[in-house]
Amino acid sequence: MSDRLDDLERRIDELRAGVRKAMRVRDGATARVLRAELRSAERAWDALVSGEQPRAKEEPQAPRAGQVTVREQVHQGLRLLGAAAQPRLIVAVSDAFFGGTIRSSRLTSLRRDEERSFRSSPFGRPYYLCAALTDRLSPARGLLTLSTWPLERRVVGPLSPRVDFLTCAIAIAEQESQDERAVRLLVRMARNIPGATDGSLGPPDPARVVEAARAELRVHAERDTRDRAELAQRAVAQLGDAARLFGAATLSTIKKEKAE
Repeated sequence: MSDRLDDLERRIDELRAGVRKAMRVRDGATARVLRAELRSAERAWDALVSGEQPRAKEEPQAPRAGQVTVREQVHQGLRLLGAAAQPRLIVAVSDAFFGGTIRSSRLTSLRRDEERSFRSSPFGRPYYLCAALTDRLSPARGLLTLSTWPLERRVVGPLSPRVDFLTCAIAIAEQESQDERAVRLLVRMARNIPGATDGSLGPPDPARVVEAARAELRVHAERDTRDRAELAQRAVAQLGDAARLFGAATLSTIKKEKAE
């Protein structure tokens, strides 16, 4: 039980820090979502210390098939990756680390369902699966994020796709899983990182992948951080709550919605 309490306390500290940061930059949308998740974490902590049976753990352990919804499986995958990701990567992570049952085709309309839910009952859920935002503050095609992340992690500048790929590769390597599916996923990612493999046919050393990815990240991090901060400031100044999570409507998206 002590390990679970420690995990919850760390998560509560992270959420409180996130709320404070969101309030400092006047990002009310992110602050409200984080407060909702904070309340949920605090309830779980109270239940654990009072001896009540806590709800299912959020640790990366494989759930039984049918026990976890597609939405929750996507949430698990994104939390592990820690960066905006395409559906196929989320599906692979869910399969490799959580025994997931997601199919890519089921994610096609998921973000739109999340947006409809938000608009009908704003901040009614602890988190939302939402779009990454482009430099036009419109939804990035095929990139999912979590509403509980700060805006700087949900916007994508010119270098962000590479930075996010490296971030995801590090997260996967740090799991050090021996599961065949996890190893295959790490192999595919390591092939796209200079210095991450030794040229042999065997699986890459996770520590080597992490080192190589971090070395490249150091090259891009300063510029990408600056670009994202500028985009986040624009989003705060120009967008309402819903658009900060799901992107500003463009002419093409308006035409598409009318056609549907």
